[in-house]
Amino acid sequence: MTLAVDIRHRLGAFTLEAAFTSDGGVTALFGRSGSGKTSIIRIIAGLTRPDHGRVSLGDTVLADSDKQIFVPRHRRRFGYVFQEARLFPHLSVRQNLSYGRWFAPKGERHESFDGVVDLLGIGDLLDRRPAKLSGGEKQRVAIGRALLSSPRLLLMDEPLAALDEARKAEILPYLERLRDETKIPIIYVSHSIAEVARLASRVVVIRDGKVETIGAAVDIFSQLSGPLAADRREAGVLLEGRVEAIDDNNHLTVVALRAARLIVPGQAAAVGKTVRVHIPARDVMLATTRPEGLSALNILDGEVLGIGTAADGTAEIRVDCGGDTVLARITQFSAERLGLRVGLPIHAVIKTVALEH
Repeated sequence: MTLAVDIRHRLGAFTLEAAFTSDGGVTALFGRSGSGKTSIIRIIAGLTRPDHGRVSLGDTVLADSDKQIFVPRHRRRFGYVFQEARLFPHLSVRQNLSYGRWFAPKGERHESFDGVVDLLGIGDLLDRRPAKLSGGEKQRVAIGRALLSSPRLLLMDEPLAALDEARKAEILPYLERLRDETKIPIIYVSHSIAEVARLASRVVVIRDGKVETIGAAVDIFSQLSGPLAADRREAGVLLEGRVEAIDDNNHLTVVALRAARLIVPGQAAAVGKTVRVHIPARDVMLATTRPEGLSALNILDGEVLGIGTAADGTAEIRVDCGGDTVLARITQFSAERLGLRVGLPIHAVIKTVALEH
């Protein structure tokens, strides 16, 4: 079922113009804070009526300014998860979840209560009140409440933004299970490259209220500029490969890329499974001769594909490693000292690589 959005809307001096489609899975609306992501998702949800344009889900028209159509939010049957869990403080977890179930028509309750509880790992929380839950637990309950409304579409607006890194690490595996084990299409709003790289299959990059680019996550996060400039601290690449082997003794996974192999910490995927790996640009060093005696597990041979510079004195170097592009951020002084130029053979020393599911 395809979500189609083509809208124009004015918010004071800010103009929003967005057109994109989502055909299922996780589609991320990605960009800086204030770029217009939440305004778009509010229009999809029916919380804001667009000045001009059209929103549809499959054959159902949700908003059409020309035909004066606007389906109210309660009739759209969309689940909405906010930055804050917004649970009812006077109700137990069980009662909060059951409240979501109340919104699902009796003949269309596709998600079972026990199934959702198991999916999100909240069985031991059912008798607690929200005040007794951690931030990550509250968000899992909020997601469960949205799922039990049997939504046709799940909207998630920066659901991890209010959590610290430990709580984010706690909840991300549950979001992956949600993506993999349900067929509910998800629109996921975030300004975090790491979150989007891990969860999304398709990315819509929003800048200053407009769609800058649209594409597969592996393509969007392999670009030197554009969307990566949204947060240069998080810049890096997302590569796709296949699990070739698992080292049980050392808790490592070998991932085969197009022409190279990466050794990745962890054993989160089975042999033969297609996976994505995220390599932050800040964690890639470059050498003109192959280094020895390093603790880094991955040294890829390649050649310089492109060089970009920034006002802060850094340089972003694209390295072609047998068809896969790795991005390195080094100082401009280092780039000049190494004599980097397009076509120069180079060795990319990768200090950190994360396996995304």
